[in-house]
Amino acid sequence: MTVAIEMGLTTAGAAAAMDLEELLATRLLVQGNSGSGKSHLLRRLLEQSAPWVQQAIIDPEGDFVTLAERFGHLVIDAEDHTERGLQVAGERARLHRVSTVLNLEGLDAENQMRRAAAFLGGMFDVERDHWYPMLVVVDEAQLFAPAVAGEVSDEARKLSLGAMTNLMCRGRKRGLAGIIATQRLAKLAKNVAAEASNFLMGRTFLDIDMARAADLLGMERRQAEAFRDLERGQFMALGPALSRRPLRLNIGPTETSPRNSTPRLMPLPEATLEDARAVILAAPPADASRPQRRPAPDLLEQLRAAKAAAPEISPELVEVAVSAEELAERRDRVDRTLRAVLAAPDAGFRAIGVLYQEFVVRCRIEGLGASVPDLSEFRRMLTHARAGLGTDMAEDDSWQEVTLRASILPDDMQGVFMMIARAAKEGWPCPGDAAIARAYGSHSLRRAQRLLGYMEEQGLIVVQLDGGGRRIVTLVELAWATAPGDPNGDDQPAEQMASVTSV
Repeated sequence: MTVAIEMGLTTAGAAAAMDLEELLATRLLVQGNSGSGKSHLLRRLLEQSAPWVQQAIIDPEGDFVTLAERFGHLVIDAEDHTERGLQVAGERARLHRVSTVLNLEGLDAENQMRRAAAFLGGMFDVERDHWYPMLVVVDEAQLFAPAVAGEVSDEARKLSLGAMTNLMCRGRKRGLAGIIATQRLAKLAKNVAAEASNFLMGRTFLDIDMARAADLLGMERRQAEAFRDLERGQFMALGPALSRRPLRLNIGPTETSPRNSTPRLMPLPEATLEDARAVILAAPPADASRPQRRPAPDLLEQLRAAKAAAPEISPELVEVAVSAEELAERRDRVDRTLRAVLAAPDAGFRAIGVLYQEFVVRCRIEGLGASVPDLSEFRRMLTHARAGLGTDMAEDDSWQEVTLRASILPDDMQGVFMMIARAAKEGWPCPGDAAIARAYGSHSLRRAQRLLGYMEEQGLIVVQLDGGGRRIVTLVELAWATAPGDPNGDDQPAEQMASVTSV
Protein backbone atom coordinates (compact mmCIF):
# COMPACT_ATOMS: atom_id res chain seq x y z
CA MET A 1 0.00 0.00 0.00
CA THR A 2 1.36 3.40 -1.00
CA VAL A 3 1.19 6.09 1.70
CA ALA A 4 1.00 9.62 0.28
CA ILE A 5 1.79 12.57 2.55
CA GLU A 6 0.17 15.85 1.57
CA MET A 7 2.83 18.56 1.79
CA GLY A 8 0.72 21.38 0.32
CA LEU A 9 -0.23 22.66 -3.13
CA THR A 10 1.61 23.21 -6.37
CA THR A 11 1.51 26.65 -8.01
CA ALA A 12 -1.22 25.23 -10.29
CA GLY A 13 -3.39 24.45 -7.24
CA ALA A 14 -2.98 20.66 -7.39
CA ALA A 15 -2.18 18.63 -4.27
CA ALA A 16 1.56 18.10 -3.70
CA ALA A 17 2.05 14.59 -2.32
CA MET A 18 5.15 12.78 -1.05
CA ASP A 19 5.45 9.00 -1.30
CA LEU A 20 6.43 7.94 2.24
CA GLU A 21 7.71 4.48 1.28
CA GLU A 22 9.88 5.97 -1.46
CA LEU A 23 11.15 8.59 1.00
CA LEU A 24 12.22 5.86 3.43
CA ALA A 25 14.37 4.37 0.67
CA THR A 26 15.84 7.53 -0.84
CA ARG A 27 16.30 10.20 1.93
CA LEU A 28 15.65 13.97 1.73
CA LEU A 29 17.66 17.20 1.75
CA VAL A 30 15.98 20.53 2.61
CA GLN A 31 17.81 23.83 2.02
CA GLY A 32 16.83 27.45 2.54
CA ASN A 33 18.02 30.64 4.20
CA SER A 34 16.77 31.65 7.62
CA GLY A 35 13.11 32.62 7.31
CA SER A 36 12.49 30.55 4.18
CA GLY A 37 10.18 28.13 6.02
CA LYS A 38 12.45 25.08 6.52
CA SER A 39 11.27 24.36 10.06
CA HIS A 40 7.64 24.79 8.97
CA LEU A 41 8.24 22.29 6.15
CA LEU A 42 9.81 19.77 8.52
CA ARG A 43 6.92 20.20 10.98
CA ARG A 44 4.38 19.59 8.21
CA LEU A 45 6.25 16.46 7.12
CA LEU A 46 6.51 15.14 10.69
CA GLU A 47 2.85 15.80 11.48
CA GLN A 48 1.59 14.15 8.31
CA SER A 49 3.79 11.06 8.69
CA ALA A 50 3.50 10.62 12.49
CA PRO A 51 0.66 8.05 12.31
CA TRP A 52 2.59 5.91 9.83
CA VAL A 53 6.22 5.72 10.90
CA GLN A 54 8.47 6.09 13.94
CA GLN A 55 10.38 9.40 14.10
CA ALA A 56 13.46 10.87 15.76
CA ILE A 57 14.25 14.60 15.58
CA ILE A 58 17.68 16.07 16.31
CA ASP A 59 16.57 19.53 17.46
CA PRO A 60 19.35 22.05 18.22
CA GLU A 61 16.97 24.91 19.15
CA GLY A 62 14.10 23.11 20.86
CA ASP A 63 11.65 24.05 18.08
CA PHE A 64 9.98 20.63 17.82
CA VAL A 65 9.28 19.78 21.46
CA THR A 66 5.66 20.88 20.95
CA LEU A 67 5.08 17.72 18.91
CA ALA A 68 4.95 15.83 22.21
CA GLU A 69 1.53 17.11 23.32
CA ARG A 70 -0.23 16.44 20.02
CA PHE A 71 1.57 13.35 18.70
CA GLY A 72 3.10 11.75 21.79
CA HIS A 73 6.80 12.19 21.03
CA LEU A 74 9.16 11.61 23.94
CA VAL A 75 11.22 14.78 24.55
CA ILE A 76 14.79 14.04 25.71
CA ASP A 77 16.63 17.06 27.12
CA ALA A 78 20.22 16.24 26.17
CA GLU A 79 21.60 18.64 28.78
CA ASP A 80 20.37 16.30 31.53
CA HIS A 81 22.03 13.14 30.19
CA THR A 82 25.53 11.80 29.54
CA GLU A 83 26.72 10.65 26.12
CA ARG A 84 26.53 7.04 27.26
CA GLY A 85 22.99 7.60 28.55
CA LEU A 86 21.92 9.07 25.22
CA GLN A 87 23.49 6.18 23.31
CA VAL A 88 21.44 3.73 25.37
CA ALA A 89 18.34 5.93 24.92
CA GLY A 90 18.79 5.76 21.15
CA GLU A 91 19.00 1.97 21.28
CA ARG A 92 15.92 1.67 23.48
CA ALA A 93 13.91 4.09 21.34
CA ARG A 94 14.36 1.75 18.38
CA LEU A 95 13.74 -1.39 20.41
CA HIS A 96 10.41 -0.04 21.71
CA ARG A 97 9.55 2.00 18.57
CA VAL A 98 9.06 5.27 20.44
CA SER A 99 9.19 8.57 18.51
CA THR A 100 11.58 11.02 20.14
CA VAL A 101 12.75 14.64 20.07
CA LEU A 102 16.37 15.12 21.17
CA ASN A 103 16.35 18.67 22.52
CA LEU A 104 19.90 20.06 22.38
CA GLU A 105 18.91 23.58 23.46
CA GLY A 106 21.21 25.07 26.07
CA LEU A 107 24.34 23.17 25.03
CA ASP A 108 27.36 24.65 23.29
CA ALA A 109 28.28 23.50 19.78
CA GLU A 110 30.77 20.83 20.87
CA ASN A 111 28.41 19.19 23.36
CA GLN A 112 25.57 19.33 20.85
CA MET A 113 27.73 17.41 18.39
CA ARG A 114 28.87 14.85 20.96
CA ARG A 115 25.41 14.13 22.32
CA ALA A 116 23.75 14.01 18.90
CA ALA A 117 26.45 11.58 17.71
CA ALA A 118 25.89 9.36 20.75
CA PHE A 119 22.11 9.27 20.22
CA LEU A 120 22.43 8.59 16.48
CA GLY A 121 25.03 5.91 17.19
CA GLY A 122 22.67 4.15 19.57
CA MET A 123 19.92 4.01 16.95
CA PHE A 124 22.38 2.87 14.28
CA ASP A 125 23.97 0.03 16.27
CA VAL A 126 20.85 -1.91 17.31
CA GLU A 127 20.53 -5.58 16.37
CA ARG A 128 19.13 -6.50 12.96
CA ASP A 129 15.87 -7.76 14.50
CA HIS A 130 15.00 -4.15 15.40
CA TRP A 131 15.70 -2.45 12.07
CA TYR A 132 12.19 -1.01 11.84
CA PRO A 133 11.48 1.87 9.39
CA MET A 134 12.23 5.24 10.97
CA LEU A 135 12.46 8.87 9.88
CA VAL A 136 15.47 10.66 11.39
CA VAL A 137 15.17 14.44 10.98
CA VAL A 138 18.24 16.59 11.61
CA ASP A 139 17.57 20.33 11.67
CA GLU A 140 20.50 22.71 11.04
CA ALA A 141 22.50 19.76 9.70
CA GLN A 142 25.52 21.96 8.90
CA LEU A 143 26.18 22.06 12.67
CA PHE A 144 26.57 18.28 12.83
CA ALA A 145 28.19 17.63 9.44
CA PRO A 146 30.30 20.75 8.76
CA ALA A 147 32.19 20.99 5.47
CA VAL A 148 35.24 22.49 7.21
CA ALA A 149 36.66 22.38 10.72
CA GLY A 150 35.33 25.04 13.06
CA GLU A 151 35.87 26.00 16.67
CA VAL A 152 35.04 22.56 18.05
CA SER A 153 37.65 19.87 18.69
CA ASP A 154 38.63 17.44 15.95
CA GLU A 155 37.35 14.59 18.09
CA ALA A 156 33.84 16.06 18.43
CA ARG A 157 33.73 16.81 14.69
CA LYS A 158 34.90 13.28 13.89
CA LEU A 159 32.20 11.72 16.10
CA SER A 160 29.40 13.90 14.74
CA LEU A 161 30.42 13.68 11.10
CA GLY A 162 30.82 9.91 11.40
CA ALA A 163 27.32 9.56 12.86
CA MET A 164 25.81 11.73 10.11
CA THR A 165 27.68 9.81 7.42
CA ASN A 166 26.40 6.53 8.83
CA LEU A 167 22.86 7.91 8.85
CA MET A 168 22.91 9.09 5.24
CA CYS A 169 25.22 6.50 3.66
CA ARG A 170 24.48 3.27 5.54
CA GLY A 171 21.24 3.99 7.36
CA ARG A 172 18.88 2.84 4.61
CA LYS A 173 19.66 -0.86 5.09
CA ARG A 174 18.99 -0.41 8.81
CA GLY A 175 15.62 1.21 8.18
CA LEU A 176 16.85 4.75 8.95
CA ALA A 177 15.71 7.42 6.48
CA GLY A 178 17.74 10.60 6.95
CA ILE A 179 16.03 13.96 6.45
CA ILE A 180 18.52 16.80 6.80
CA ALA A 181 17.82 20.52 6.67
CA THR A 182 20.42 23.26 6.31
CA GLN A 183 20.63 27.02 5.82
CA ARG A 184 23.78 26.80 3.73
CA LEU A 185 24.57 23.97 1.33
CA ALA A 186 28.13 25.26 1.07
CA LYS A 187 28.62 24.64 4.82
CA LEU A 188 27.32 21.06 4.69
CA ALA A 189 29.74 18.18 4.12
CA LYS A 190 29.37 17.06 0.50
CA ASN A 191 29.49 13.32 1.23
CA VAL A 192 26.48 13.72 3.55
CA ALA A 193 24.45 15.88 1.17
CA ALA A 194 25.26 13.70 -1.84
CA GLU A 195 23.42 10.67 -0.43
CA ALA A 196 19.98 12.34 -0.64
CA SER A 197 17.87 11.61 -3.72
CA ASN A 198 14.98 13.97 -2.87
CA PHE A 199 15.35 17.74 -2.60
CA LEU A 200 13.25 20.64 -1.38
CA MET A 201 15.07 23.90 -2.09
CA GLY A 202 13.81 27.14 -0.60
CA ARG A 203 14.76 30.79 -0.85
CA THR A 204 18.48 31.52 -0.93
CA PHE A 205 20.54 34.51 -2.05
CA LEU A 206 24.23 33.56 -2.10
CA ASP A 207 25.58 32.61 -5.52
CA ILE A 208 27.47 29.55 -4.26
CA ASP A 209 24.36 28.11 -2.57
CA MET A 210 22.14 28.86 -5.57
CA ALA A 211 24.65 27.15 -7.88
CA ARG A 212 24.78 24.01 -5.72
CA ALA A 213 20.98 23.94 -5.44
CA ALA A 214 20.63 24.24 -9.22
CA ASP A 215 23.15 21.43 -9.75
CA LEU A 216 21.29 19.14 -7.36
CA LEU A 217 17.99 19.82 -9.12
CA GLY A 218 19.49 19.39 -12.58
CA MET A 219 18.75 23.00 -13.52
CA GLU A 220 20.91 25.21 -15.69
CA ARG A 221 23.05 27.81 -13.93
CA ARG A 222 21.06 30.66 -15.49
CA GLN A 223 17.94 29.24 -13.83
CA ALA A 224 19.52 29.45 -10.38
CA GLU A 225 18.32 33.04 -10.00
CA ALA A 226 14.82 31.61 -9.46
CA PHE A 227 15.73 30.67 -5.89
CA ARG A 228 15.88 34.38 -4.98
CA ASP A 229 12.24 34.82 -6.07
CA LEU A 230 10.75 32.10 -3.86
CA GLU A 231 8.35 33.28 -1.15
CA ARG A 232 8.43 32.11 2.45
CA GLY A 233 7.05 28.56 2.49
CA GLN A 234 7.70 28.00 -1.24
CA PHE A 235 10.11 25.25 -2.29
CA MET A 236 11.38 23.69 -5.49
CA ALA A 237 10.87 19.91 -5.25
CA LEU A 238 12.61 17.08 -7.08
CA GLY A 239 13.11 13.39 -6.43
CA PRO A 240 11.50 9.96 -6.74
CA ALA A 241 9.34 10.58 -3.66
CA LEU A 242 8.24 14.04 -4.90
CA SER A 243 8.43 14.75 -8.61
CA ARG A 244 10.47 13.57 -11.58
CA ARG A 245 10.85 17.18 -12.75
CA PRO A 246 11.53 20.35 -10.71
CA LEU A 247 8.19 21.41 -9.24
CA ARG A 248 7.37 24.56 -7.26
CA LEU A 249 5.05 23.99 -4.31
CA ASN A 250 3.64 25.85 -1.32
CA ILE A 251 3.85 24.07 2.03
CA GLY A 252 0.50 23.64 3.78
CA PRO A 253 -0.45 24.63 7.36
CA THR A 254 0.56 22.71 10.50
CA GLU A 255 -1.39 21.64 13.57
CA THR A 256 1.34 22.55 16.07
CA SER A 257 3.56 25.62 16.42
CA PRO A 258 7.11 26.18 17.65
CA ARG A 259 7.58 27.56 21.14
CA ASN A 260 9.25 30.67 19.76
CA SER A 261 7.17 32.20 17.00
CA THR A 262 8.46 34.71 14.45
CA PRO A 263 8.95 38.14 16.13
CA ARG A 264 6.22 40.67 15.35
CA LEU A 265 6.49 44.45 15.38
CA MET A 266 4.93 46.02 18.44
CA PRO A 267 4.98 49.56 19.91
CA LEU A 268 7.62 50.47 22.48
CA PRO A 269 6.46 50.96 26.09
CA GLU A 270 5.77 54.50 27.17
CA ALA A 271 8.48 55.34 29.68
CA THR A 272 10.39 58.50 30.52
CA LEU A 273 14.15 58.68 30.22
CA GLU A 274 14.43 59.00 34.02
CA ASP A 275 12.49 55.78 34.56
CA ALA A 276 14.64 53.94 32.06
CA ARG A 277 17.84 55.22 33.68
CA ALA A 278 16.68 54.13 37.12
CA VAL A 279 15.77 50.63 35.97
CA ILE A 280 18.69 49.87 33.67
CA LEU A 281 21.48 51.47 35.72
CA ALA A 282 20.31 50.29 39.13
CA ALA A 283 22.97 48.64 41.30
CA PRO A 284 23.37 44.93 40.55
CA PRO A 285 22.11 42.49 43.18
CA ALA A 286 24.54 41.11 45.73
CA ASP A 287 26.35 37.91 44.81
CA ALA A 288 24.61 36.08 47.64
CA SER A 289 21.27 36.56 45.92
CA ARG A 290 22.41 34.70 42.82
CA PRO A 291 21.16 31.13 42.55
CA GLN A 292 23.83 28.67 43.51
CA ARG A 293 24.83 26.24 40.83
CA ARG A 294 24.67 22.63 41.82
CA PRO A 295 28.11 21.02 42.02
CA ALA A 296 28.94 18.68 39.21
CA PRO A 297 28.29 15.07 40.19
CA ASP A 298 31.29 12.95 41.04
CA LEU A 299 31.04 10.36 38.27
CA LEU A 300 33.64 8.11 39.81
CA GLU A 301 31.79 7.98 43.13
CA GLN A 302 28.52 7.25 41.31
CA LEU A 303 30.17 4.37 39.47
CA ARG A 304 31.61 2.98 42.71
CA ALA A 305 28.21 3.21 44.40
CA ALA A 306 26.49 1.49 41.50
CA LYS A 307 29.07 -1.27 41.54
CA ALA A 308 28.72 -1.74 45.31
CA ALA A 309 24.92 -1.82 45.03
CA ALA A 310 24.91 -4.46 42.28
CA PRO A 311 23.45 -7.74 43.56
CA GLU A 312 25.89 -10.59 43.89
CA ILE A 313 24.90 -13.88 42.25
CA SER A 314 25.57 -16.89 44.38
CA PRO A 315 27.56 -19.58 42.59
CA GLU A 316 24.99 -22.13 43.72
CA LEU A 317 22.31 -20.34 41.69
CA VAL A 318 24.24 -20.48 38.42
CA GLU A 319 23.46 -23.46 36.28
CA VAL A 320 26.70 -24.67 34.73
CA ALA A 321 26.05 -25.92 31.22
CA VAL A 322 29.63 -26.93 30.41
CA SER A 323 32.69 -27.92 32.38
CA ALA A 324 35.36 -25.44 33.49
CA GLU A 325 37.83 -27.06 31.13
CA GLU A 326 35.49 -26.58 28.18
CA LEU A 327 34.91 -22.94 29.13
CA ALA A 328 38.64 -22.31 29.36
CA GLU A 329 39.20 -24.01 26.01
CA ARG A 330 36.48 -21.87 24.35
CA ARG A 331 37.89 -18.70 25.86
CA ASP A 332 41.33 -19.57 24.57
CA ARG A 333 39.92 -20.10 21.05
CA VAL A 334 38.08 -16.77 21.19
CA ASP A 335 41.31 -15.05 22.30
CA ARG A 336 43.24 -16.66 19.42
CA THR A 337 40.58 -15.47 17.00
CA LEU A 338 40.87 -11.92 18.34
CA ARG A 339 44.65 -12.06 17.96
CA ALA A 340 44.25 -13.10 14.34
CA VAL A 341 41.95 -10.12 13.66
CA LEU A 342 44.36 -7.67 15.31
CA ALA A 343 47.34 -9.10 13.45
CA ALA A 344 46.29 -7.32 10.24
CA PRO A 345 48.58 -4.32 9.54
CA ASP A 346 45.68 -1.86 9.34
CA ALA A 347 43.64 -3.29 12.26
CA GLY A 348 44.38 -0.28 14.45
CA PHE A 349 42.76 2.09 11.96
CA ARG A 350 39.63 0.12 11.08
CA ALA A 351 36.18 0.85 12.51
CA ILE A 352 35.02 -1.35 15.38
CA GLY A 353 32.01 -2.49 13.37
CA VAL A 354 34.26 -3.75 10.56
CA LEU A 355 36.58 -5.53 13.01
CA TYR A 356 33.59 -7.13 14.72
CA GLN A 357 32.22 -8.47 11.45
CA GLU A 358 35.56 -10.11 10.64
CA PHE A 359 35.75 -11.43 14.21
CA VAL A 360 32.28 -13.02 13.96
CA VAL A 361 33.12 -14.68 10.65
CA ARG A 362 36.36 -16.11 12.04
CA CYS A 363 34.55 -17.36 15.16
CA ARG A 364 32.02 -19.20 13.02
CA ILE A 365 34.79 -20.78 10.98
CA GLU A 366 36.30 -21.97 14.29
CA GLY A 367 32.95 -23.54 15.24
CA LEU A 368 32.24 -20.99 17.99
CA GLY A 369 28.84 -19.88 16.69
CA ALA A 370 27.10 -20.31 20.06
CA SER A 371 29.94 -18.64 21.98
CA VAL A 372 30.52 -15.52 19.88
CA PRO A 373 30.63 -12.42 22.15
CA ASP A 374 28.15 -9.65 21.32
CA LEU A 375 29.29 -6.23 20.12
CA SER A 376 29.47 -4.69 23.62
CA GLU A 377 31.58 -7.59 24.91
CA PHE A 378 33.77 -7.37 21.79
CA ARG A 379 34.37 -3.67 22.54
CA ARG A 380 35.53 -4.58 26.04
CA MET A 381 37.80 -7.33 24.73
CA LEU A 382 39.24 -5.00 22.10
CA THR A 383 39.91 -2.31 24.71
CA HIS A 384 41.81 -4.80 26.87
CA ALA A 385 43.69 -6.25 23.90
CA ARG A 386 44.88 -2.86 22.69
CA ALA A 387 46.08 -2.14 26.22
CA GLY A 388 48.05 -5.40 26.22
CA LEU A 389 45.83 -7.11 28.80
CA GLY A 390 45.17 -10.82 28.48
CA THR A 391 41.85 -12.27 29.61
CA ASP A 392 43.27 -13.48 32.93
CA MET A 393 44.96 -10.17 33.66
CA ALA A 394 41.84 -8.12 32.75
CA GLU A 395 39.79 -10.14 35.24
CA ASP A 396 42.30 -9.63 38.04
CA ASP A 397 41.04 -7.60 41.01
CA SER A 398 43.90 -5.12 40.74
CA TRP A 399 42.53 -3.96 37.36
CA GLN A 400 38.95 -3.41 38.48
CA GLU A 401 39.75 0.10 39.68
CA VAL A 402 41.40 0.92 36.34
CA THR A 403 38.41 -0.46 34.42
CA LEU A 404 36.06 1.60 36.59
CA ARG A 405 38.00 4.79 35.90
CA ALA A 406 38.24 4.05 32.17
CA SER A 407 34.44 3.76 31.97
CA ILE A 408 34.16 7.51 32.60
CA LEU A 409 35.75 8.14 29.20
CA PRO A 410 34.12 7.68 25.78
CA ASP A 411 34.44 4.12 24.46
CA ASP A 412 37.11 4.97 21.87
CA MET A 413 39.38 6.53 24.55
CA GLN A 414 39.24 3.69 27.06
CA GLY A 415 41.82 1.54 25.29
CA VAL A 416 44.31 4.42 25.29
CA PHE A 417 43.79 5.04 29.00
CA MET A 418 44.27 1.38 29.86
CA MET A 419 47.37 1.16 27.66
CA ILE A 420 48.89 4.04 29.63
CA ALA A 421 47.75 2.45 32.89
CA ARG A 422 49.47 -0.80 31.92
CA ALA A 423 52.70 1.03 31.18
CA ALA A 424 52.43 2.87 34.52
CA LYS A 425 51.74 -0.30 36.53
CA GLU A 426 54.65 -2.14 34.95
CA GLY A 427 56.99 0.86 35.15
CA TRP A 428 57.48 0.97 31.38
CA PRO A 429 58.29 4.22 29.52
CA CYS A 430 55.29 6.36 28.62
CA PRO A 431 54.06 5.46 25.11
CA GLY A 432 54.90 8.00 22.42
CA ASP A 433 52.38 10.09 20.49
CA ALA A 434 52.49 7.69 17.53
CA ALA A 435 51.63 4.69 19.74
CA ILE A 436 48.78 6.59 21.43
CA ALA A 437 47.37 7.74 18.10
CA ARG A 438 47.56 4.19 16.74
CA ALA A 439 45.71 2.81 19.78
CA TYR A 440 43.03 5.45 19.18
CA GLY A 441 42.76 4.50 15.51
CA SER A 442 44.24 7.70 14.14
CA HIS A 443 47.35 8.85 12.29
CA SER A 444 47.26 12.31 13.92
CA LEU A 445 49.94 12.96 16.55
CA ARG A 446 48.19 16.18 17.60
CA ARG A 447 45.05 14.17 18.36
CA ALA A 448 47.12 11.95 20.66
CA GLN A 449 48.28 15.03 22.54
CA ARG A 450 44.70 16.28 22.84
CA LEU A 451 43.62 12.88 24.18
CA LEU A 452 46.11 13.15 27.03
CA GLY A 453 44.92 16.71 27.69
CA TYR A 454 41.31 15.56 27.84
CA MET A 455 42.12 12.75 30.30
CA GLU A 456 44.00 15.22 32.46
CA GLU A 457 41.00 17.58 32.44
CA GLN A 458 38.82 14.68 33.65
CA GLY A 459 41.11 14.28 36.66
CA LEU A 460 42.32 10.81 35.67
CA ILE A 461 46.00 11.47 34.95
CA VAL A 462 48.77 14.03 35.51
CA VAL A 463 51.21 14.65 32.64
CA GLN A 464 54.73 15.97 33.35
CA LEU A 465 57.96 16.45 31.43
CA ASP A 466 61.37 15.80 32.93
CA GLY A 467 64.47 17.89 32.27
CA GLY A 468 65.15 16.04 29.03
CA GLY A 469 61.70 16.65 27.60
CA ARG A 470 60.57 13.07 28.22
CA ARG A 471 56.97 12.51 29.29
CA ILE A 472 55.81 10.95 32.54
CA VAL A 473 52.15 10.10 33.14
CA THR A 474 50.86 9.45 36.67
CA LEU A 475 47.43 7.92 37.40
CA VAL A 476 45.57 10.01 39.98
CA GLU A 477 45.02 8.29 43.38
CA LEU A 478 46.48 4.98 42.21
CA ALA A 479 49.91 6.65 42.18
CA TRP A 480 51.10 4.50 39.28
CA ALA A 481 53.58 6.39 37.12
CA THR A 482 55.22 5.56 33.83
CA ALA A 483 58.94 5.75 33.35
CA PRO A 484 60.06 8.78 31.29
CA GLY A 485 59.31 8.22 27.59
CA ASP A 486 60.04 10.18 24.43
CA PRO A 487 56.78 11.76 23.16
CA ASN A 488 58.22 11.68 19.64
CA GLY A 489 59.01 7.98 19.83
CA ASP A 490 57.22 5.82 17.29
CA ASP A 491 56.52 2.63 19.20
CA GLN A 492 55.18 1.25 22.44
CA PRO A 493 57.67 -0.34 24.85
CA ALA A 494 58.89 -3.70 23.58
CA GLU A 495 57.44 -5.49 26.64
CA GLN A 496 53.99 -4.06 25.97
CA MET A 497 54.11 -4.86 22.26
CA ALA A 498 54.97 -8.45 23.18
CA SER A 499 52.04 -8.63 25.58
CA VAL A 500 49.64 -7.34 22.91
CA THR A 501 50.63 -10.09 20.50
CA SER A 502 50.16 -12.72 23.24
CA VAL A 503 46.68 -11.62 24.36
